[in-house]
Amino acid sequence: MSEHRRKPPQPEGSGRAAARRAAQQRPGRGAGPARDVPTASYSGPYADPRGHGSRAGARRAAQRGSGTRGRVAGRPDKRFINYPRSDKEGWQRFVPSWKLVSGTALGFFAVIIAGAGIGIAAVSTPNPNLAAQAQNNVFFWADDTQMVATGGTMNRQIVPIDKIPRSMQNAVIAAENESFETDKGVDPMGIARAVWNMAKGGSTQGGSTITQQYVKNTYLDSDQTLKRKVTELFISIRLGVSEEKDTILAGYLNTAYYGRDAYGIQAAARAYFGKDCWNLTPSESAFLAAVLKGPNLYNPDGGIGPTATPEENGKRARARWAWVLDREVAVGRMDKAERDTYKDFPALVDSEQARSLSGQTGYLVETAKQYVMKVAKITPEQMARGGYQIKTTFQKPKVDALVKAVDETRNDFLDEKARPEYDTFVQFGAASVDVKTGAIVALYGGPGMDKKYFSNNANTIGVPVGSTWKPYVLAAAMEYGTQNSKGQGLSPDSKYMANDLTVINNREGKPLRDSSGKPFKQKNESEYPYGYVTLNEAMEKSINVPFAQLVFDVGHSKVREVAKATGILEDSMNPNNDASFALGTSTPSAIRMADSYATFAASGIHREPFSVRSVQKNGKDLPGFEPPKEQRAMDDSIADNVTKVLENVVQNGTGTKARKLGRPAAGKTGTTDFNKSAWFVGYTPELSTSVTLFRTDPNSPDKKLISMKGVGGTDSIHGGDIPAVIWTAYMKEALKDTPVKDFPEPDKIGVIADSAGAPSPGPSVSSSPSMSVSPSPSTSLSPSPTPSRGGKPSCRPWQLYCVPDSGGTSTGGIDGGSTGSPSPTPSVKPGRPNGTNWAPLTDGG
Repeated sequence: MSEHRRKPPQPEGSGRAAARRAAQQRPGRGAGPARDVPTASYSGPYADPRGHGSRAGARRAAQRGSGTRGRVAGRPDKRFINYPRSDKEGWQRFVPSWKLVSGTALGFFAVIIAGAGIGIAAVSTPNPNLAAQAQNNVFFWADDTQMVATGGTMNRQIVPIDKIPRSMQNAVIAAENESFETDKGVDPMGIARAVWNMAKGGSTQGGSTITQQYVKNTYLDSDQTLKRKVTELFISIRLGVSEEKDTILAGYLNTAYYGRDAYGIQAAARAYFGKDCWNLTPSESAFLAAVLKGPNLYNPDGGIGPTATPEENGKRARARWAWVLDREVAVGRMDKAERDTYKDFPALVDSEQARSLSGQTGYLVETAKQYVMKVAKITPEQMARGGYQIKTTFQKPKVDALVKAVDETRNDFLDEKARPEYDTFVQFGAASVDVKTGAIVALYGGPGMDKKYFSNNANTIGVPVGSTWKPYVLAAAMEYGTQNSKGQGLSPDSKYMANDLTVINNREGKPLRDSSGKPFKQKNESEYPYGYVTLNEAMEKSINVPFAQLVFDVGHSKVREVAKATGILEDSMNPNNDASFALGTSTPSAIRMADSYATFAASGIHREPFSVRSVQKNGKDLPGFEPPKEQRAMDDSIADNVTKVLENVVQNGTGTKARKLGRPAAGKTGTTDFNKSAWFVGYTPELSTSVTLFRTDPNSPDKKLISMKGVGGTDSIHGGDIPAVIWTAYMKEALKDTPVKDFPEPDKIGVIADSAGAPSPGPSVSSSPSMSVSPSPSTSLSPSPTPSRGGKPSCRPWQLYCVPDSGGTSTGGIDGGSTGSPSPTPSVKPGRPNGTNWAPLTDGG
């Protein structure tokens, strides 16, 4: 047996050495390849690479070693991290071990903690004396001379916490951060929400604690970036552990922006209440805490943007003020009995900011600010911090000319002392746009913010435009045709029924129904029996019935498309598909109307209105302030034919007062139901201007329009009256050095497709579709004189029926409401119902 167990003879060389090394290896207990693999190699330090027997012995030794319990075959692994795992096979190699997972997690948290520690140590605490240093915003005229510098002048005196009343502290803590006195400066849930929002691709969110908001106030750029938010977080944590709560609260109240160019509680107390902050009452403190929610939306003066009107801001401010007081009771910072004593909203002093922006300056600045924020996508708070150099499109000579035209007409037209029940609350608004560029060169927003009138009448919405809307209906008919034109554009020589109280049919040819279920009959301004008239004549006399029917024949959606293409905002359009839509129940602003009509003047090319040429911040130009690109809104033949029709309105129709301009002009008058507003929108090849007149109490909560019947001692005010007079006076001054230019002669357009029931045959197409003009006695009458510096004329410009001392007669066309129906009264004055020249010039608005 011993012989059988004896090892076979080994050749000379390293075979025995390899065998000895293999035999010396103890049976492993889970030994890894790091120990087993080297012993299986023929290249050991004592091996002879030339001995074939030695290699075989090494293999046998390796096989014996691998057969021992717990040993796994593999190559040596000297990596610091064993991943993928060399002691596993297949997919198991990629499953990390618990040691690797736990080690990685610990390392990650160590890095985070170390980074946070370094970040917290590296940041500095805020200095309230250097925070919120607002700069001026400087506005320039179109010729680059300075218009005004705003902001940067309010008192920013830092006051200690013992000068800030406890009522203010309680109000802010209750409203902004109930746990302020116990938290560590940050809100983990708020941070989690911000991270989650950013992970979803949304914008970053602001800090929710008073500490975080204080830190935020020290950054003048207010950029919502991740880097800034992390920096704010580090500073907030540092403040939370190193500063007293009183210091943080005082810092926040001393750097926050309260509106009215006021930074800090002391400036805010002076700006809103005219007193030092330590004299604030709990009610006044609650108001200032409410304003901190967002001054642009909670300052009752109004803010920037369509939702920041004084009315809406006032509602929000009152609701927030009451909520803050109730919140103080809920968190135990005010007794219920004390809360019940504060029933009236605190009275505010006049805005110093408004007083500094007298006349039209405030409206010009507001218009430019809105444009800058829209284009540059900056917040009202960023704009309030200042530092912007803003070059506007406003031309001072034209602004002065518009103010002069309004003021002279107002002074000669209104007498509030003699007729207080009629002549008070009459408002003027106007805007003028460069036809070639879309630049707003002038506007009239009202009597002035310094006179407590904060609404910009040039940019107001809510004032119906009356019959100045009719050109869009005609343009849509020219472009899309009607049911009777078989898809072809309609000629303005097409005839439509114009009699008063005509039944209007829908697109199916069935009568519309009124609220009682009876067939709807459209009212004209007068009861004159026109019969069938061309659309050109209907526009000339501004007769309602033809356009009320035409809008159904064309389709309301087509009219909306045309109006929108010329620059009218969709949200200002009447959303209803009714007859009154054609007659001007939509409410675009004066700026939009002037810009829209400029599309007709530019032969169908539309340019968005703009008020700013360039903006600089810290010496660098902000992008996006190039003039808006032009877009074709309609074919030039359509626009030029509309212009031809509107030229006829000025020469022979309701807009004859504009003939005093003495150069080619086109325009349309407009008046609404119950005489609540009157418009004239007109243009030359160079300039498009709109003027509106309406009546409303600026201090009323709802700003409802009031009828202008009796204003100025007249029965009613129409678009061909005061608005046309102001338009003419302004345009004459604005264009005095501009060479006279004619409008393009329009191409033939459209087919004659009369409405149902029209006599046959229809009128033939003329060389110019708009040349079908009915004879009118007004063509031989001279317009009324306008006020002059040499003394008041015997006939005032709005007195349509005055007989001048020279024996001549005044004219101007009666421009009626969209659906009004005054009864004819006997008169021998031209233009009056039953008068000598009554029939040709009565109707519409």
